[in-house]
Amino acid sequence: MATPWRDKMDMPHPSYGRVVDIPPKMVAQHGEGRLLISSPLDIQALVNSVPVGELVTVSMLMAKLAQDAGTDKTCPMTTGIFLRVVSEVAELDRAEGSAVAPYWRVLKNKGKLNPKYPGGAVAQAERLAAEGHVLGRNTHGALAKVEDFEASLFDGWA
Repeated sequence: MATPWRDKMDMPHPSYGRVVDIPPKMVAQHGEGRLLISSPLDIQALVNSVPVGELVTVSMLMAKLAQDAGTDKTCPMTTGIFLRVVSEVAELDRAEGSAVAPYWRVLKNKGKLNPKYPGGAVAQAERLAAEGHVLGRNTHGALAKVEDFEASLFDGWA
């Protein structure tokens, strides 16, 4: 049986908050230095700080996590996994009538929508449009990105 999303959010793990040297296989892309392995709860806390109408990119999220930890980078693979956990738990919270982490405000780089969020890019686009953002389509006509997303980037972490 798969581990429930809420358990993935709440369970402690020995790697969460761990700082390691950037592995050799990642040096070509990320350079040398120290790498943070964050946690779902840390990502949820940052997502909760993004106000209505404002956006962040995954890169901005990773940079803030690294800055707070005093490292050079944050692990991109675990950040993506943990962001998915945050989004799934948010939808469980919505179903229970609890406060929801606004994960839809976290875009992929270049303003792209995240098809791995609950409901896919369409659901993310609906939530973003409800907050006043204009969505663009790809060459196949599918919703794909937020137009002029740079104008709405959150600067509260600076």
